[in-house]
Amino acid sequence: MANEHEALDVLLVGAGIMSATLATLLKEVEPDTRLEIVELQESGAIESSNPWNNAGTGHAGLCELNYTPQAADGSIDIKKAVQINAQFEVSKQFWAHLVDKEGFGNPRNFINPVPHLSFVRGKDVSFLKKRFETLSQHHAFESMVYTEDREQLAQWAPLTMPGRPADEQVAATRVEHGTDVNFGALTNQLLARLGKQEGAKISYFQRVVGLERDGQDWIVDIKNTQNGQSRKIRTKFVFLGAGGGALPLLQMSGIPESKGFGGFPVSGQWLRCDNPEVVRQHQAKVYSQAEVGAPPMSVPHLDTRVVDGKKSLLFGPYAGFSTKFLRHGSFLDLPLSVRGSNLMPMLAVARDNMDLTRYLVREVMQSMDQRLESLRKFYPLANPADWRLETAGQRVQIIKKDTKKGGILQFGTELVASEDGTIAALLGASPGASVTVSIMLGLLERCFPAQYKSEAWGAKLREIFPAREKQLESDASAYREINAYTWQKLQLDQ
Repeated sequence: MANEHEALDVLLVGAGIMSATLATLLKEVEPDTRLEIVELQESGAIESSNPWNNAGTGHAGLCELNYTPQAADGSIDIKKAVQINAQFEVSKQFWAHLVDKEGFGNPRNFINPVPHLSFVRGKDVSFLKKRFETLSQHHAFESMVYTEDREQLAQWAPLTMPGRPADEQVAATRVEHGTDVNFGALTNQLLARLGKQEGAKISYFQRVVGLERDGQDWIVDIKNTQNGQSRKIRTKFVFLGAGGGALPLLQMSGIPESKGFGGFPVSGQWLRCDNPEVVRQHQAKVYSQAEVGAPPMSVPHLDTRVVDGKKSLLFGPYAGFSTKFLRHGSFLDLPLSVRGSNLMPMLAVARDNMDLTRYLVREVMQSMDQRLESLRKFYPLANPADWRLETAGQRVQIIKKDTKKGGILQFGTELVASEDGTIAALLGASPGASVTVSIMLGLLERCFPAQYKSEAWGAKLREIFPAREKQLESDASAYREINAYTWQKLQLDQ
C-alpha cells in the first residue's frame, strides 16, 4: 500500500493528447516539476485521441467551410479560420522543437502531408468562390487555388468525378500543404518520452473517486481498478483532461466555476475503406458543406488517413446519440451529470435545438444504403463491398448558462478553471487536438501567472515558440518563415 499522501506538484487525469501536451510543456519550462498522469484505461490515447476515433485532420482552416461563415450581406468572415490556422502553426512549432529531443521519435510516425480540399456542388459554388477570393488575400492562405474545371478536379480528387452528371456544377479549392495527424501516435510518443524523465510518472487502471480541497492543495482519491487498492495524492494543481469524462470530475471538485455546465454527448461513425486499389487513387482530405440542421462536427468529408504507416480512406462522420460520455463509459453518464445548477440550461438547450434532435434521430435510423448514398455525393461510383462501418469516439458538446436563453449548446472547446488556478478542466470537442498547444499555453498563463510572466519561463517559451498566434496572424514574413521551418523539421517535405 502506498503512503497515505503522495506529494505532487501536478496531477493530470486522462492520458490523451491534452494531458500529454500539458505535462510535456511543464517539464520543458520547469524540469523539476513532480507530476503524474493517471488513466482509467490500460494505455494512453484510448478515447478521443485514438486515430480511429477522430478525423485526423490537422485543422488549419484550409478546407473546413464551417470556419468561414457567410454574412447576410454576402461577405465571408475569415477570422476563425485565420485564428485556427495560427494555432495549428503553434502546435507544429512545439512538435518541431521536440524532434531534436532525445526519446521523442520520428515525426512521420504521427504527421503526414495530405492536401486539403473544399468541394461543393450546385448553389454552394458561388459561396466557395467568394470564400477563396477572401481567404487567399491572407498570407496564411495565399497558396490556395480554386477551380470549376472538371478535368482539374479529376486530377485533384480522382474518385469524385467519374459517374457525376455532366451538367452538375462543381467547384473546389486546394491547399497542397495540408496534413493528416495521428493524434494517438503523437500522444504515445509524448507519453513514452515523459515516462523516461525524472519526476514524471504515467499510471494506468487508475480511477479518480474523490477530489477535495485541503487548504491550498487538492487531495485526490484514486482506486486501482485491477487490484482494488486505493491511494491519496496531495497535489498543488489538478488538470482534468479526460475528454468526455472531464465534466463529471469537474462537478466532483465542487468549484463554483463548474456550476451550470452540462454535457450533450454525440457519438460518431465512419465508413472505412482499406482496398488498396481505391485508397491509392485518393490523396486528399475533401471537406464539403454540412446538411441543413446538422451540427458543425458533422461536416461530411472523404479523407486519406495514415495510421501506423498504412493508408485508408474514411468518409463521414455520421452522427449518433448515446448517453455515454466516453466510448468506454457508462450509459448512466448523462443522467448522473444532471445537477440543480445545470438542469435549466440543459432543458433550455433541449427546447431550442429540436432541429438537431431530429437530425440525430435521422442519423441513428439510417441504413447502410442511406450512408452509402451520402458517400456517393463525393464518390459516385463507390462499391459497397469496399466499405465497412467504423465506430468513432464520443464527443461531449458543452451546455452552459446563458442570461438570455437560459442555456446554449456550444461547439468547440472551453477551459474552465478555479479562481485561484489550482484546478482546470478542458470541456468540449473539435478542433481541440489540432490546437492543443495553444489551449495548454493559455492554461499556463491562467493557472501559473507568476511563473508564466517570469524571465525563466519567458525565455524558454520564446525558444520553443519563435512566433506566437497574434504575430502569425498579422506578420506575413514571420508566418512564411515559421511555416517553412516546421514543414522541413517535421520531415513533411520528404
